[in-house]
Amino acid sequence: MQQDLQEILFSEAALNERVSELGAQITKDYEGKALTVVGILKGSNIFTSDLVRKINLPLKMDFMAVSSYGNATESTGVVQILKDLDKSIEGEHLLIVEDIVDSGLTLKYLKEILIARQPASIKICTLLDKPARRKENITPDYTGFEVPDEFIVGYGIDYAERYRNLPVVGILKREVYEK
Repeated sequence: MQQDLQEILFSEAALNERVSELGAQITKDYEGKALTVVGILKGSNIFTSDLVRKINLPLKMDFMAVSSYGNATESTGVVQILKDLDKSIEGEHLLIVEDIVDSGLTLKYLKEILIARQPASIKICTLLDKPARRKENITPDYTGFEVPDEFIVGYGIDYAERYRNLPVVGILKREVYEK
């Protein structure tokens, strides 16, 4: 599958190092507080799993599944909640974990829904940030890496449900998704 990559942006070692750094910063920032980590499926699954093992705090985990892409390469702007949280988040300190922040449309919608449920706080952690594509004023509180305006896959991030299991993050060759 790596043959479908135009370029590897972040190696497995670079990803592991940055996830450790993010975990240490989150641990420091939430010291003395209980944290609820909300992973956004499916893309953040691998990142969320690695990240929570680097956070040295009492925490709970939950997941939401939202969709605004389908099999397309760009967000449609129409967000569907496919799986909601299992428990109330009222009074909880929430950390939303995303794979990539692109247009910001999905995250803005999701944050508005979660704010209405009255958590104590909400912060956003993303593995990848693509600010060149931003349509909404959303800025992650924790960012692994900034990426160029290219189609990115690997480490949980997919194209048409493929490439999630790559241990690296790379740019997908155009001929793969322009078929």
